[in-house]
Amino acid sequence: MNHTADTSQYKYDIEQLLATGHPIRIKPQGYSMYPLFIPGRDEAVIEPVTPDKLHRNDVALYRRDRGILVLHRICRITKEGFYLVGDNQSEIEGPLRPDQFRGRLTEVIRNGRHFSVQNPLYRFLTSIWLFLCPVRPFFHRFCALLRRLHT
Repeated sequence: MNHTADTSQYKYDIEQLLATGHPIRIKPQGYSMYPLFIPGRDEAVIEPVTPDKLHRNDVALYRRDRGILVLHRICRITKEGFYLVGDNQSEIEGPLRPDQFRGRLTEVIRNGRHFSVQNPLYRFLTSIWLFLCPVRPFFHRFCALLRRLHT
């Protein structure tokens, strides 16, 4: 993977690199994909992908209309488009058009260790978490209650 972009030293056009077939390596910001990504620590390796190769449970990089690049998980694909959600969210975004997609997550780097998103344990756990999307708001409230009781 010699063609990954280390965005810490140079300013690259992420979309241009992906469009020309180069994988990129970025540090996702925000907590929408927590605990998969912890801001400032974890990195994502994203490779170019055509929308016809995207599947449910894939983590895809897409551009919102007149907005930012977002890295979220595909929860549903219909004839209307793609529907995505962050691992730490319950609100589903969509339908998104095929032309909004730029790439797909292939690898996570945590504390210098690389792991593939094709790892069977990763696929199993993320499939369960995606299945639980409708009950995530209750889970978040329950965790908040436990934190309040603990302090």
